[in-house]
Amino acid sequence: MGFFSWLGFGKPRDAPEGTKSERTGLPEITDNVRDSGQTFFFGTASSGERVDEKSAMQISTVYACVRLLAETVAGLPLHLYRYTDSGEGKEKAIDHPLYKILYRQPNPEMTSFTFRETMMTHLLLWGNAYAQIIRDGKNTVLGMYPLLPEIVEVDRDEAGNLYYIYHAYTDEVPGEQNQDIYFRSDEIFHIPGLGFNGLVGFSPIAMMKNSLGTTLAVEKYGASFFKNGAQPSGVLEHPGVLKDPGKIRENWSAVYGGANNAHKVAVLEEGMAYKPISLPPEDSQFLSTRQFGVEEICRIFRVPPHMVQDLQHATYSNIEHQSIDFVVHTLTPWLVRFEQTVSKDLLLEEEQDEYFIKFNVDGLLRGDYQSRMNGYATGISNGFLSPNDIHRLENMDLIPAEEGGDDYYLNGGYVKLRDAGKFADAGQASTAQEPPAEEPDEEDPADSEGSQEGQTDSMHRKRRRIEKEMKPHNKSDCIG
Repeated sequence: MGFFSWLGFGKPRDAPEGTKSERTGLPEITDNVRDSGQTFFFGTASSGERVDEKSAMQISTVYACVRLLAETVAGLPLHLYRYTDSGEGKEKAIDHPLYKILYRQPNPEMTSFTFRETMMTHLLLWGNAYAQIIRDGKNTVLGMYPLLPEIVEVDRDEAGNLYYIYHAYTDEVPGEQNQDIYFRSDEIFHIPGLGFNGLVGFSPIAMMKNSLGTTLAVEKYGASFFKNGAQPSGVLEHPGVLKDPGKIRENWSAVYGGANNAHKVAVLEEGMAYKPISLPPEDSQFLSTRQFGVEEICRIFRVPPHMVQDLQHATYSNIEHQSIDFVVHTLTPWLVRFEQTVSKDLLLEEEQDEYFIKFNVDGLLRGDYQSRMNGYATGISNGFLSPNDIHRLENMDLIPAEEGGDDYYLNGGYVKLRDAGKFADAGQASTAQEPPAEEPDEEDPADSEGSQEGQTDSMHRKRRRIEKEMKPHNKSDCIG
């Protein structure tokens, strides 16, 4: 049983009408769909080094950049949401079959992290990421399997419809011997990178082969230099004529060549002299050239140098802003490509207005602890963050709603947002409803006859109050 038979396909797909049914090896570039720069630009660079995806990954900076981007995208939370409240709110669509595939396990052999890491690696190196979509009879997505971009070809049939050809090699797909597997466009999950036609992306490695070739040449020079014991090459001069110079050269290399023979004392006979002819590394700017290669590769992948352990231009004042710039200008385009491709290829047309996919990058945009706390305090005091909103961002247990966890406050005085202004309205209402103070009735002489003592006390209190009001408060009041 072959690989594709195990996936449910008994035999390779029939080729669309008007296409060649038998193809072996990599396809020839014959039309504008496949002529995307993926294969055409590969080859020997100006430095003489051959550059392809595998040789490029041997450069430490390329490996670090690809690993950083692939692992970062793979590690971000990825959820499927549905719109609620007339499109103004959202909630996780946990009950949708696609949620498990995207969030947990796209196929029995891979986790979501591994799948996204693989797809991102393909996208960064080849400029395209392909995966076979497995569906049931109801067109529900059951799983996805990554396909090697270097053996995938995109073409059009006579009707103008896109189709994909997977060239199954014996060493790549066990059980399949140089067979071409044809897929319709709805059977392939395809994320194209930057390209000329918008259908197929070109490889960044292929387009930047000269820059990468220079870096490969510098690294090869450094390896040869240190292999020779950090000693420059040179010539052996002899005053006479040598009958067998090749033998002398071999004997010299065997005795004094290599790192193990470095710094050995050479014994020269018959007037021979050794003169180095190569420039020392300081004169040839070896280290500077290597440093420039790091910056050049970071420029290709748009990665801040400090994220690949190049701290030459990093400071405490700018490193946080560089990290935020990495999220905004580097990660966001890749994430949008992934999100929109999922909506286009995996969601049914009638579901695209109800569901959407979103990466959560809030964790990458968070500042230090003090900055976050100041931001949360501002959100609380201005009424656009509740205590539970902050607890969700900090991955903390939620406060019960009856204890005010979901309430919004204003001006930091723990006044609920919905209660703002109620106290003023209540004060006005109480003033309007309060009955006017009644004027004291004039005392009836008849009623005061039996209260002569109380009347006397009242007169004494009144006199003391008048005297107190007439008494000056300080010495300056008594002048004049």
